[in-house]
Amino acid sequence: MNKSDLVVKVSSLSGLTKSDASKAVDGIFDAITHALKKNGEMRFVGFGTFTVVKRAASEGRNPRTGEKIKIPASKLPKFRAGKGLKEAVA
Repeated sequence: MNKSDLVVKVSSLSGLTKSDASKAVDGIFDAITHALKKNGEMRFVGFGTFTVVKRAASEGRNPRTGEKIKIPASKLPKFRAGKGLKEAVA
C-alpha cells in the first residue's frame, strides 16, 4: 500500500472526500514529523510508538578502494509496534 492507496482507504472508511482524506493523511504525517523533531517521540496506544534513535559516529571502509572513511553520527526515526498491531497482524 502506498500513500494514494491509504488516502482512498481513509476516504472510504471515514466518508470523507478524497481531497479531505488526503489533507488528513498529510496532517498526520506532518504531526508525526513535527513531534519527532521537537521531543523525539509519538505514542499511539495499541498501535505503536515512533521514536528517534541516535547512531554514534563510526569508521567504515569504501568497498571499492578499501579506504577508511568516517561515518558521522546521525539521528534516525524508529517505529516499535504496539500490542494491538502485533496481535492484528499475527
